[in-house]
Amino acid sequence: MTQAPPHKMDHEEVLRFKLETWRREHRDLDEAIRALDDRGTGDPLTAKRLKKQKLLLKDRIAQLEDELTPDIIA
Repeated sequence: MTQAPPHKMDHEEVLRFKLETWRREHRDLDEAIRALDDRGTGDPLTAKRLKKQKLLLKDRIAQLEDELTPDIIA
């Protein structure tokens, strides 16, 4: 019995997968920052680095969402 060929993802599927991955990373960073703040023992430099990384991800997510959303000409 032969196996079906593996499904090849098209460009949009790859972008949607990447978008979901980045959204998950963004949520994880948010939780990590909150945990540092809640403990009150977090290193300010670490918190700053995590916040910068979270902001970068937010920008990437916005760019990807724009790419996936077709322009509507009114």
